[in-house]
Amino acid sequence: MIRIGILGAIGAGKSYVSNNFGYPVFNADLEVSKLYKKNKKIFFKLNKALPKYIYSFPIDKNEITKAILSNNSNLKKILKIVHEEIRKKMNIFLKKNKNKKIVILDIPLFLENKIYNKKRDLLVFVDSPRKIIKKKLKKRPNFNNKLFKKFEKLQFTPAYKKSKAEFIIKNKFTKKSVNVGIKNVLNKIL
Repeated sequence: MIRIGILGAIGAGKSYVSNNFGYPVFNADLEVSKLYKKNKKIFFKLNKALPKYIYSFPIDKNEITKAILSNNSNLKKILKIVHEEIRKKMNIFLKKNKNKKIVILDIPLFLENKIYNKKRDLLVFVDSPRKIIKKKLKKRPNFNNKLFKKFEKLQFTPAYKKSKAEFIIKNKFTKKSVNVGIKNVLNKIL
């Protein structure tokens, strides 16, 4: 099995690229969203760690946002609890898809959380124009610039991620640009 880790800046189109490979995708953001909506165990852990902020189930993303923006240590507490569960979900996904030729790992903190395995993973960097990324992010319905900056600080720089990648897909936010990049990657690894 070839594991492809998708890297890029926030808003670069990593999920879009991941979904266009045509192979099973583990989308960590989607899994986090499911945890907030359906996992009472995560709610109880977050409620215990941050009772002043996390108090309703399903977990309201506004509660998470308030907790993160009010105190820098809150984000670390949330990440510790959530990432442990996400890692378990990823392992279940990998076992379920162990006979697939390729799996795609769309995990925002792939390098930062030491999920990357040099021997098993290929890294693909989604390279998108920063101006377009900012424009697109500002159009998102719940975009919060302060929250964006906090998450951006958690991540390695796009230049660093790009330097670690074996492949670069230029995302000009057109289906054609993405498909050309994906085809190039698949032609080289298959």
